[in-house]
Amino acid sequence: MEVVISIAIGVVFGSGIWLILRPRSFQMLIGLLLMSYAVNLFIFIMGRLWVNRPPLILGGGEPNPAAIGDPLPQALVLTAIVIGFATTALYLVLMIGTRGLTGTDHVDGEEPDQ
Repeated sequence: MEVVISIAIGVVFGSGIWLILRPRSFQMLIGLLLMSYAVNLFIFIMGRLWVNRPPLILGGGEPNPAAIGDPLPQALVLTAIVIGFATTALYLVLMIGTRGLTGTDHVDGEEPDQ
C-alpha cells in the first residue's frame, strides 16, 4: 500500500510541476494547488493512520504510544489547508487584477506570436 500512495503522491506533485511550467496564470495556480495537495497528503500519510484508536488519552497514568494515534500530522494538515485556501484566494484576486490590467492571462504578460 505504501508504494501505491507514494506513486500517487509523486504523480500529483509531478502534475503540479508540469502545470506550473505552463504559460497561463490559471494553469500555474492549479499547479500550485496540486503541489500543496500532494504535500498535505504526504504529511497526513506520514502520521500513520490508525483505526479505532483515540488521538489522545484523557486519564491518569503513563500512556502507551502504541495505543494512541498521533494528532500532530492531522493538525498540521488542517492548518495547511486553511493557509492554502487563503493564499489561493489571494492568487485569484491577483490573477483577476492582472488580467484586467494587461488584457491577457499569460504569465509574462504577452501572447506568443503564432
